[in-house]
Formats: sequence, C-alpha cells, structure tokens
Amino acid sequence: MDINEIKKDFPIFKNKNITYLDSGATSQKPQYVIDKIDEFYKNYNANPHRGAYSLSIEATQKYEDTRAKIAKFINAKTPEEIIFAKNATEALNLIAYSYGMENLKQDDEVVISIMEHHSNLVPWQEVTKKTNSTLKYMYINKDYELSNEEIETKITDKTKIVGITHVSNVLGTINNVKKITEYAHKKGAVVIVDASQSIPHMKIDVQDLNVDFLIFSGHKMLAPLGIGVLYGKKEILNKMNPFLMGGDMIEYVHEQNTTYAPLPNKFEAGTQNVEGVIGLGAAIDYIENIGYDFIQKQEKEVVEYAREQLEKLDYLELYLTPNKEKHSGVISFNIKGVHPHDVASILDSENVCIRSGNHCAQPLMRFLGIDSTCRASFSFYNTKEDVDKLVSALNKAYSMFKKYMK
Repeated sequence: MDINEIKKDFPIFKNKNITYLDSGATSQKPQYVIDKIDEFYKNYNANPHRGAYSLSIEATQKYEDTRAKIAKFINAKTPEEIIFAKNATEALNLIAYSYGMENLKQDDEVVISIMEHHSNLVPWQEVTKKTNSTLKYMYINKDYELSNEEIETKITDKTKIVGITHVSNVLGTINNVKKITEYAHKKGAVVIVDASQSIPHMKIDVQDLNVDFLIFSGHKMLAPLGIGVLYGKKEILNKMNPFLMGGDMIEYVHEQNTTYAPLPNKFEAGTQNVEGVIGLGAAIDYIENIGYDFIQKQEKEVVEYAREQLEKLDYLELYLTPNKEKHSGVISFNIKGVHPHDVASILDSENVCIRSGNHCAQPLMRFLGIDSTCRASFSFYNTKEDVDKLVSALNKAYSMFKKYMK
C-alpha cells in the first residue's frame, strides 16, 4: 500500500496544512467513516430498540450488527459481552462502581501501575476509600518498564483487582498484560486492561489474553468522539448491578421495585450514541481492510526513525524504554530548561501538532520528577517527512530559547 494514497483518505490533511502528531489524544477520521455516519442519518435514523416500525428495526439491526462486529474484532465469546459507553473513562467508572464497590471489602487490595491514566486511577482511589480497601501501585524501573519482581511483589493473595494499561499514554511502554493476567489470576484477582492506546496499533484477542475486562475509546482508533467499549466476561457481567438506571435497561418497573434487562441492555441506559456506534463499526472495517500487518509495519518504520532523529538532539530529554520491541507509537520529551507549553506553541507556529502537559497522568509525572512533557504520538498515516518537520520545528524552538539558558 502507498502511504501517500492512504493519507488522502483523511479529509483533514487536504483541508489543513498540518503535521499531526497527536493521535494518542484522538485520531483523525477517514472519509469512509464520515460517509457511513452520513449514510446512517440519511437512511436509517431512528431510535434502536424503541419502535416496532421498519425504520427503527433497521436502526436496531445496524446498532446490533456493530456490537457483533466488535465482538468478532476482539474475539469475545459473544456479542453480549460488548457494552457501549460514551468513552473509556465511563467504562472504567462502570467497572469501579458496579464491580469494585460490590466486591471489595476491608483489607482487600487493588493494584494498578503508576503509568495509569487518571481514568484508571481516580475511580479506584474513591472506591478503595469507600470500601476500606487499599490501593497499591506497581512502579516502573529505569527503563520505564514494570519488572517481573515488581509485579510479583505487589500482586499478592490480598489483591482482588488489578488495573493495567496495555500501552502507556505517556511513555509508549507496552506492558505484558498476558503475563500480568496469568499471575493475577493465580492470586485470585480480576484483571482490567485499558486498551485505549493499544487497539489502534495492534490486534487484540481477549480470549488469548484471558482478561476479565478490557476497555477502549473509539475516537483513538479512527471512530467518532463519544463512543467507547467495555468488554467483560459474561459470567462476571451477569453478577454486576447496573451503573446507570433508566430507559432500555429495565425488564419490569413497578412502583417500588424494578427488574433489569439481560445483557447487554442492563448496562446501556437511555438513548445511546448510535452515530458513534455506526462510526466505530466503519472504523473497524477500515482497519481490517488495511490490516494490522500494514499498520504495524508502517508505524514501526516511522517511530524507529523518529527515535533515531530525536536521540541526535542533545538538548532533548527523552522518556522512553530503550527496548524498541516494548515501545509503541508514543514519544514523550522535553527541551531541557524550556516549558513544554512554550515548545508546543512554537511547534504550532510551524504547523506541527503535538500535545504538552501531564497527559492525565500526574502521579507518573511526580514519580519521574517532572511536571509535564511534550508528546508526539504517531499513527499509520504518519510518514518520515512528518518526523523531519517535527525535528525542524524543535530546532527552531531550541534556537529561540538557547540564548536564555545558562
């Protein structure tokens, strides 16, 4: 495949003269996804599960067909194990409150990594406080990785829940979630994997990983904003209480009590983001048409080139594992002595889009002894030319500040 032809699939690159290096925050959307959303509104717009007329039935079919598509995409056993949420954050909160609040008790432990996004950290702070259980952290080593010793020391017989990001949104470190899951299960713990930063870049098989829960957001994998997915093993989901109450998640409502609908409806209260679901289905079609083999080959080539070029800049501090096989498409860095926001603003003047800040990972920043970083995050539509533009813009930023440095 010709990457320049693929780039033409994305209207933003025709309409804006930008070097987009912020796919870790949200990916750009191909025309195919945009067209499928447009097609839905033009031909199938009705409220799923709400009508006996043909248009509503068609909308329901589109909605449920996408659920089945996602189940196949991640190799879930059944579509009932796929729950739609508005994003990964809501999905993680659902698990924390519907599973964690009901199953944790005093002296139990929840173990997460110091790399977690706030979405897989703050809910556990709240739940452990309310259940008198304990929140523990697995810390990274000098190579920005979790050692086997750290995993096996922190996950104990007291551990009931392990939350782990598949890929760090700050460091790009790829965690061995299969190995962590195997060890956690030996200790009797349930495992929650945040795949928001991994599923755009690599094939995920939930049965092979044997995780109990897995979540991701659509907007990081070419789909619209406002749609997320929670996968959970059916036997666990069936035992959980609903997180939200309202329409479409009920079976019977009486004046003083209610019975709930079976999976997956039990966890999908109210009118859902059907547009987002349709767009996510289209994004999966697009990814499968291109293929993860191509995606990984293209990204590996560009990210390795980026590492090589950035490592030549002695004014940069890089935060990434030296093991290229354990590194995905995220590179965090700082120009020594310069605030990341200033760097990002100068890069923006050169039409280079990166993110600056703490990346919703403040505990990790404190552990690293810094306040924030610049972050370039890559997707398969990026090229070596994009890297060259990044380096050129960084050289400009450094030249502007170096005269003020001691």
